[in-house]
Amino acid sequence: IVWRKDRLAVLDQRLLPRRVVYVSCRSARDVARATADMVLRGAPLIGCAAAYGMALAARRGRLRDVLRAEPVLRRARPTAVNLMHALDFMLDVARSGPERTLSARMNEAAERYRRDDVEANARMAELGAALLKPGSRVITHCNAGALATAGIGTAVGMIRAGFLSGKIAHVYPCETRPYLQGSRLTLWELMKAGIPATLITDNMAAHLMKTERIDAVIVGSDRIAANADVCNKIGTYGLAILARHHGIPFYVVAPSSTVDLRTPSGDRIPIEERSTREVVEVFGTPIAPKGARARHFAFDVTPHALVTAIVTERGVVSPADAAALKKIISTR
Repeated sequence: IVWRKDRLAVLDQRLLPRRVVYVSCRSARDVARATADMVLRGAPLIGCAAAYGMALAARRGRLRDVLRAEPVLRRARPTAVNLMHALDFMLDVARSGPERTLSARMNEAAERYRRDDVEANARMAELGAALLKPGSRVITHCNAGALATAGIGTAVGMIRAGFLSGKIAHVYPCETRPYLQGSRLTLWELMKAGIPATLITDNMAAHLMKTERIDAVIVGSDRIAANADVCNKIGTYGLAILARHHGIPFYVVAPSSTVDLRTPSGDRIPIEERSTREVVEVFGTPIAPKGARARHFAFDVTPHALVTAIVTERGVVSPADAAALKKIISTR
């Protein structure tokens, strides 16, 4: 995303890697629509975009415009808690001073929120890479890279840092059906960065773990509950089970803004269910019989017992449990 003061330019991730096109968002409603329609995605980036959406709502210097925009943005995606974190932050800023300085305060706050994400990405990359052994071969799922954040990424940020430090030799991104974020976005990022990578379909992960050396699974998260249960892209839970069976470390990389201490456990996290068209069609081409029914859960929840460590910008949570998570998140 690129902030232009009077608008937010958003890279349309639905078109990658075939075309690079930016969508111009001139209002909070535009940002909410872009978020709901998957023009932009990734929990940290959704939060950053929402912060700018609130800044757009404040352009005329009227608090009532900001208060009207907030629920529109909040409804855009129900699972990613970074969205709620950003909106709560921006509401506090909006209410913190007079209307005559509202627009300037909101612009500065949105920029600060973005800078904080960039810095968090860099710190997580450093902490995460330190957990890997030299020459590691890793699996990742969905896209938790620069396209999902304001910085270098969460899981892919750790992978980038690992590659640059000699800790990662090869990456296997899962394609991530049905939206194909792994094949369209993560592989694109890895190839652009010159990181050796080989695409696998989602149902190949078990075979790869069994027959070849895999040293770690590295994923991001859209919400982490107070007990350290991890909500992430659908298919993450299955990878965690496979990793545990094969004795492979399972790392989750996410900023502290992804931790939701108000949600006690993963079974209380709302799981978004999207249109079945995204399952029965690929880029508008039907892949199932006409009239076929389908389910499309966008996320699943991995129990904390299957997680080796959670990497945040405030430190590494290991073991991944409620006490360790609360201790790290309370650190400033």
